[in-house]
Order: sequence, then structure tokens, then C-alpha cells
Amino acid sequence: QVQLVESGGGLVQAGGSLRLSCAASGRTFGNYAVGWFRQAPGKEREFVAGVRWTGGLTYYVDSVKGRFTISRDNAKNTVYLQMNSLKPEDTAVYYCAASPYVTMLLRDYLYWGQGTQVTVSS
Repeated sequence: QVQLVESGGGLVQAGGSLRLSCAASGRTFGNYAVGWFRQAPGKEREFVAGVRWTGGLTYYVDSVKGRFTISRDNAKNTVYLQMNSLKPEDTAVYYCAASPYVTMLLRDYLYWGQGTQVTVSS
């Protein structure tokens, strides 16, 4: 069992930056892949970025490429999402999740955090 806790959300102006954190407890990320998803009001939850814990392979949805960077800290068992050049359309609740393999599909993620709100004002 893996417990995930997100933090770092908040209110920021367009063009600004935020760094989200996803800390795991209960067991380490081990061979899991960790993904960030987001859900805006009235919209489906969508994949944003992911990282394979072993080897560090990263992958992104096209809309955030060049602006968001996902990284991991093995010692802290934590995954980060650095978000730069934020846009109002990035406003959503952001969730981290863990999957036994690299995937962008929501249904393949077994463990989820509670989410953290990101609001980008224009």
C-alpha cells in the first residue's frame, strides 16, 4: 500500500511558477511510475506528466511540454512538478498517483493522493 500526499498548490498570476510535491509513505515508490493528473471544474481528469521511478524516464502531455518539469528525489521518496509560465487554463486540482508501469491512462494508476488546488489568475 502506498499513501500519497500532495502539497504546494496555491494562487499565482499568469506567467508565474509553482512547484508541487508528492510524498509517498507506507512503502517506497520502488518500481512504480508516478504521474501527475489534473481536473478542472466540469472536465475529466487528465494526465499531465509522469516519471518512472527506476531510470527516471519522463513523459508529458503536449500542452505542458517546455513549461512543466517532473522530477524525483530518491532519498526523500518524493516527486515534484515544477510548473513555469502558468496559464489560466492550467487552473485545476492536481493529483499525483502511482502505477506499476509507465502509462498515461488514469485507469492504470492504483494509488492516488487527495489533490492540491492550483489557481492561475489572468
